[in-house]
Amino acid sequence: MNAPASPLHIAHQTQTSIDTDIDPEETAEWRDALASLLKAAGPARVRRILDMLAAEARGPAVGWQPARGTPYVNTIPADAQTAFPGDLAMEERLASLTRWNALAMVVRANQAYGELGGHIASYASAADLFEVGFNHFFRGGPAPASDLVFYQPHSAPGVYARAFLEGRLSEHDLAHYRQEIAARRHGARGLSSYPHPWLMPDFWQFPTGSMGLGPISSIYQARFMRYLQHRGLLDTSSRKVWGVFGDGEMDEPESMSALTLAAREKLDHLIWVVNCNLQRLDGPVRGNGRIIDELEALFAGAGWRVIKLVWGSDWDGLFARDTQGALARAFAHTVDGQFQTFAAKDGRYNREHFFGQDPALAALAQGLSDEQIDRLKRGGHDLVKIHAAYHAAVRTVDQPTVILAQTKKGYGMGEAGQGRMTTHQQKKLDRDDLIAFRNRFALPLTDEQAARLDFVRPAEESAELRYLHERRAALGGPVPVRRSYAAPVTVPSVARYAEFALAADGKEMSTTMAFVRMLTGLLKDPVLGARIVPIVADEARTFGMANLFKQVGIYSFSGQAYEPEDIGSVLSYREATDGQILEEGISEAGAISSWTAAATSHSVHGLAMLPFYIYYSMFGFQRVGDLIWAAADQRSRGFLLGATAGRTTLGGEGLQHQDGASLLQAATVPNCRAYDPCFASEFAVILDHGMRAMLERQEDVFYYVTLMNENYAQPSLTGGVEADIIRGLYRLARHTPAGHAIGRVRLMGSGTILREVLAAAECLATEWQIDAEVWSATSFSELARDAREVERWNRLHPQSSPRTSHLAQCLPGTDPVVAASDYVRAWPQLAGAFLAAPFTALGTDGFGRSDTRAELRGFFEVNRGHIVLAALTALRAQGRVDAKACADAIERYGLAPEAPAPWAV
Repeated sequence: MNAPASPLHIAHQTQTSIDTDIDPEETAEWRDALASLLKAAGPARVRRILDMLAAEARGPAVGWQPARGTPYVNTIPADAQTAFPGDLAMEERLASLTRWNALAMVVRANQAYGELGGHIASYASAADLFEVGFNHFFRGGPAPASDLVFYQPHSAPGVYARAFLEGRLSEHDLAHYRQEIAARRHGARGLSSYPHPWLMPDFWQFPTGSMGLGPISSIYQARFMRYLQHRGLLDTSSRKVWGVFGDGEMDEPESMSALTLAAREKLDHLIWVVNCNLQRLDGPVRGNGRIIDELEALFAGAGWRVIKLVWGSDWDGLFARDTQGALARAFAHTVDGQFQTFAAKDGRYNREHFFGQDPALAALAQGLSDEQIDRLKRGGHDLVKIHAAYHAAVRTVDQPTVILAQTKKGYGMGEAGQGRMTTHQQKKLDRDDLIAFRNRFALPLTDEQAARLDFVRPAEESAELRYLHERRAALGGPVPVRRSYAAPVTVPSVARYAEFALAADGKEMSTTMAFVRMLTGLLKDPVLGARIVPIVADEARTFGMANLFKQVGIYSFSGQAYEPEDIGSVLSYREATDGQILEEGISEAGAISSWTAAATSHSVHGLAMLPFYIYYSMFGFQRVGDLIWAAADQRSRGFLLGATAGRTTLGGEGLQHQDGASLLQAATVPNCRAYDPCFASEFAVILDHGMRAMLERQEDVFYYVTLMNENYAQPSLTGGVEADIIRGLYRLARHTPAGHAIGRVRLMGSGTILREVLAAAECLATEWQIDAEVWSATSFSELARDAREVERWNRLHPQSSPRTSHLAQCLPGTDPVVAASDYVRAWPQLAGAFLAAPFTALGTDGFGRSDTRAELRGFFEVNRGHIVLAALTALRAQGRVDAKACADAIERYGLAPEAPAPWAV
């Protein structure tokens, strides 16, 4: 529906239906005066007068607050619409073909294989929203000309169906929807369930299947485009970021969490289309209210331009005849649950129950047949109205725009699914339903072809395909397309920025400080420096990065409009339009989204960037793990740095701040390389290797590396161990007793607990006559990765000479191995499963505590005394020492055998 000839009259009718007017004559005079002003001076003058009156009315004498929201009609009235520039009948045919092929793809897969799943109803509701975008707005081609489009995940079948019409996917491909493994055997391309760049690296750009992540990611992608523009790295001024999302998806906190950022930074190249089909998976999104009203208030309050696209062109005539505002009043009192009932019912029902509720409404419907009432479109199914909304959105200045498009879930599915509670799960249709769908959209199929679910693609020289190709050519090429064509970036030699760490000679520092010093050096590199994106949530000073404020500045789209309190300080706070640091405030979700935008720049923008996001390690994988998985899916490249890492390094902070699991979580992400170095020199080697892998060799990997806030002596790097540091294990030291050794153990340590391992090895040699090797385990996950690959190769190649993993090469035989870390036992146990030797893992299972580092390490049983006891216990099992030695160790080191286990309290 569009606004009627007198929008003031509709607003009045809606309001007076709620409030009793004590002086209707005076009210009419005010209304007439305003209508006269509108006619004489235009809307700009009306807005000025209303702004003045509103300012007066908000004062304490009146205390007025405006009602939220606008009437339940279209924002763009019919007389303000731009002319539709395309062939309307042709585009409706293309939309119908795409609808059918999407439906056929899902139903065929489920008829043949039973439980593959897929979604029909979501794309049925969104098809026209996408079709207008594909034909008129979504620009393709290489960056930086092409637009970025985030697709509603449940609509993926429709995107595949359109790519089929374009000739980018074959019928054979469509027949292997959600059969990504079997497709290879049949020479087809398997089509992933939702947008997944990892699985379809030349098709999808952004993963949106985990709902809520697409919205926040689109905002930070749009902001990163401005960042690149303001820093003079890339002209992104002509690109738009589109997001097509669901109304139910807006309930996800990530969907809403960055709305004010988009408005604050005036991201007018950001356009969201919220497909308001009013229904989520099980029922209405807001059965007892109206989600469009709710979202209008939220977005408008956050500073977005809101365009309501509620009713189609068929309603224009009804509004024109509705001189009493009956439609607006009826809509104001109809909740979404009832709208869904109207969607699921036929024209006769709607005549009786919607138009029949008011004599004025009944009169409006008198000239309509039941079929015409049934065909009255909601705004999101009207190509002309959609185009008008999109056209207005792309011309909006200084604001992001959201289009709230009302649709019907399962549109066109009739009794099989339109507007029904079960429609989201609808994956199969019977013969009569398929024929009814065929008839509804006038598809060129016989009854038998429809029942067989034949795909439909007109001849290449047909008018339909010529039109489709012409429209895409005019917009630069097909979408979605993912490209990865960024030129390699030369990485400086490690000695240029990390010589202090490689030759530390016992200088005390934390690995966090070492990282900041290395980063400072890298930022000065003439080639790489400009490509680095330092990112923090709100802890730059905590991590010792304040020196970078003046060196490279904090990015701000508006510069610095104030004089900072510490302006005279060497480390004063400096914001700048060309600032390099992204400081996101207290929003880990925002910071990781910025990191992902930078980490995917090689494919999104054709410009390789290198983001470093440093954060409290506890607030990484545990807090935003789903966003990290999404980053992995889209082949991100960059560094995640878990600072204050481990459960015993952050003394005093307690349970919520002490991280014991992030490394284990990182190990589950296939393209994440997780490292837990103890020394600055180890970190330098990992940093150099990672940069060369991502920037020079252009591998689709990213790195999670822990950093400590604990100052201790840093040794120089022993030459020749660099490759083993990357593999995850190298021999650091050996302590032998002065006399005859009564046993031999190998001790493994990672992170800060490696220092306890070194101390334990010395104790074993000097106090217990045990020969103790010390191995620095920079990455238990890399050791396990290599060992798994070797194990698999040997299992599948029984007639070939067996291979040996790096772990087995380092630790052969049966001498006991004790591994200790500042993380849960499952972290070192990743590698322990592949050893032939007896293996003991010590870790920090349980809740964190507030105390000193020494007390924490004793409590979690990872200090030197517990490591010594673990080694003696393993040797006792081999008959090398007796039980008394173990008892003596318990007494000597003050261990508490009767204390409850740390994971039990």
